[in-house]
Amino acid sequence: MNDIQKIVPSLWFDKEAEEAVNFYVSTFNGSPHKSGSSRIISLTRYEKGMEAPGADQMEGKVLTAIFELNGQRFMALDGGPIFKFNEAVSFYVECEDQDEVDYFWNRLSAVPEAEQCGWLKDKFGLSWQIIPKQLVDLLGSPNRKKAMAATHAMLKMKKIVIADLQRAFDQA
Repeated sequence: MNDIQKIVPSLWFDKEAEEAVNFYVSTFNGSPHKSGSSRIISLTRYEKGMEAPGADQMEGKVLTAIFELNGQRFMALDGGPIFKFNEAVSFYVECEDQDEVDYFWNRLSAVPEAEQCGWLKDKFGLSWQIIPKQLVDLLGSPNRKKAMAATHAMLKMKKIVIADLQRAFDQA
């Protein structure tokens, strides 16, 4: 069986790919419930004399970085200010408990006005969903009255608070 990950998200940064990769790897390695390894696999840089559009202004910056977060492979590059991240793409982080939700929220959230229903934006503009695994169970409950009560509670939150979701669910 081939264990190569066939689909690898590629992240385009202006000139901060190396900072971002180091930040993400350290964040996921520090998680209370590490579910896999996070590491930089390879890093290549723009070199003097490279023949690529804009390469003369990118010397020393990241041409490609391959890294893993809990076993999920990513690629990052510095490509200049041409493209920006937006909320159409986000990374969903399933958390074991409130400690893990709090950890990722505190490490990643950098744009308070972008926070809603477990979504946040980091200092590089990348969107993340920091979601406790309990949310799926509560919102998917066959007891639709209780599920809707939990849904309404979630829609009022920025960071998901499991105890508040459970309380809304139990009181319905």
